Amino acid sequence: MQIQSIEGHKRNLQRIVRAFALLATVATAPLSVAAEGPLIMGVFPRLKATETITHYAPLANYLGSRLGREVKLVTSKDFESFWQGVVERRYDIVHYNQYHYIRSAKAYQIIAHIEESGKSTIAGVIYVRKDSGITDLAQLRGRTVIFGGGEDAMISYIANRYLLLQAGLGKNDFKSLFAVNPPNAVLALNRRQADAAGAGDGVLDLPAVRNAVRADELTALAVSAPLLQLPIAVKRDMPAKLRVSVQSMLVDLKNSEEGRQVLKSALMTGIGKA
Repeated sequence: MQIQSIEGHKRNLQRIVRAFALLATVATAPLSVAAEGPLIMGVFPRLKATETITHYAPLANYLGSRLGREVKLVTSKDFESFWQGVVERRYDIVHYNQYHYIRSAKAYQIIAHIEESGKSTIAGVIYVRKDSGITDLAQLRGRTVIFGGGEDAMISYIANRYLLLQAGLGKNDFKSLFAVNPPNAVLALNRRQADAAGAGDGVLDLPAVRNAVRADELTALAVSAPLLQLPIAVKRDMPAKLRVSVQSMLVDLKNSEEGRQVLKSALMTGIGKA
């Protein structure tokens, strides 16, 4: 009887240990799920918000499926609200312009840059209508120039403002207007709502512009020096293993048919390591 009693105590002890182990597993499960919550991918409003979602959703889905973790795509209606998201570090992965990165480098680390039309560089361009009679930047004195985005738009505004400064035109020598994004600036120029438009050298190839504007009616009045294409960055405190995985997946997109379709949707021809 005493032996049976000891054996019974052993079995009871084993049951208790297993029960505690099970409780520990259940208790820690929500913490693991929380730690693997969705990654937020922010894309700056270079295009309309609806177009951004359409073009970049396949990229977010692609990354999510390979990471085994949801990648949630978000965008903003304008540069100001997008930048607020950068300041508040809402984005785990972010696609923005060169100036945005300069201002956020303490919080974000560049891992890649995009390629468009097979090019890894982008330049600012000041466009005018061919029938405007404007053939020199100096002729924009006293006229209206519309820029895509805001004063933090690296290519559309900053690079093109530098062109104007080189031509002797200060900020008060012409009237500045701002469209919500570069395509809209070119559309406004096409509708004669401004005398010139500041955008990037690939803007005429974007569907929103190509389908609405006859490219042969516009001409590039001036072109800036080329800069490395638009960056993709991640939070600096992102775990190194995850950062490397995201970078590898982005750079590897052009090496598979599925990846090339993702790039095509995002109007890219590749993504390079940075």
